[in-house]
Amino acid sequence: MTRPSGYLWRMILFLLAVGGVGWLIWPQLATAFFTNPVLNGVIFGVAMIGVFWNLRQVALLAPEVEWLEAFRAPKLGAPAHPAPKLLGPMSSMLSLRRGERLSLSASSMRSVLDGIASRLDESRELSRYMTGLLIFLGLLGTFWGLLLTISSVSDVISGMSVGGGDVNQLFNQLKTGLAQPLKGMGTAFSSSMLGLSGALVLGFLDLTAGQAQTRFFNELEEWLAGQTRLSSGLLGGEGEGNVPSYVQALLEQNAENLEQLQRLLARGDDGRAQSNQAITELAERLSVLAEQMRASMAAIQRGNDEASTGRIQAVQELRSEIKVLTRTLAGIADSRR
Repeated sequence: MTRPSGYLWRMILFLLAVGGVGWLIWPQLATAFFTNPVLNGVIFGVAMIGVFWNLRQVALLAPEVEWLEAFRAPKLGAPAHPAPKLLGPMSSMLSLRRGERLSLSASSMRSVLDGIASRLDESRELSRYMTGLLIFLGLLGTFWGLLLTISSVSDVISGMSVGGGDVNQLFNQLKTGLAQPLKGMGTAFSSSMLGLSGALVLGFLDLTAGQAQTRFFNELEEWLAGQTRLSSGLLGGEGEGNVPSYVQALLEQNAENLEQLQRLLARGDDGRAQSNQAITELAERLSVLAEQMRASMAAIQRGNDEASTGRIQAVQELRSEIKVLTRTLAGIADSRR
């Protein structure tokens, strides 16, 4: 799975570039901003919310990718990943088959992908709304400024007195009266500039977030496609859509039951193989124990034989010594006589 960090860094670099341009033209931006700080502040706040939301949408893909990689290739001793939010329904459905061979029907895969696609589209709706809202606020400021300009020009024209004939006074009056229309024009142009600039920034961020989500969705679809079980087409053929839905559901349920039976038989074969291996190991250990017992009995027999032979020799020696002692005593008795 492709990590969303690459798209996130692209968005951050783009924001840094925009910030650098804004820093270079800061005096002009400050002048334009303070022509109508209330409306321009609202435009800036909406733009910041949109930027944060787009960054958040890309960052939220990281735990989804980590959970999916951990599910596809589980590692012994690895910490458990928290349940994902975007892939929550799929996580609930696949958690019952963890450790088993995954197999989905075509309708199940399409249902899962449709749910994920709707969630991704729903998460981008706010970003699109923010982009449209910035354009609307820019146009609102434009029309507001034009209305102020028109009303100010009307007041200037109605307040001019040309009957006195003093040109200097008329010029000063005209210069004073044009300050308010110029302020209205500043409001119109500044709000339009900030609104369209913010929409441009959010448009790029929304495009990048869409690319990250599309890449995630496509890779998820490719993985699920490899786990999908296609129907044999015996009932439908080319007109598979004519098969009633309850018949298709019944066939899918039978296929699921057959797969479960196959998994149970496979586990039974594994259990028998393990039992046979355990019995073989036990027989080998019993044969080794029997050999050890035979060796011990032979050693005990040799010890008993050696002990018997020693006792016989000791008795014979004792008899010989008694005979010698008897003869000696008899010789002593005869010599005393």
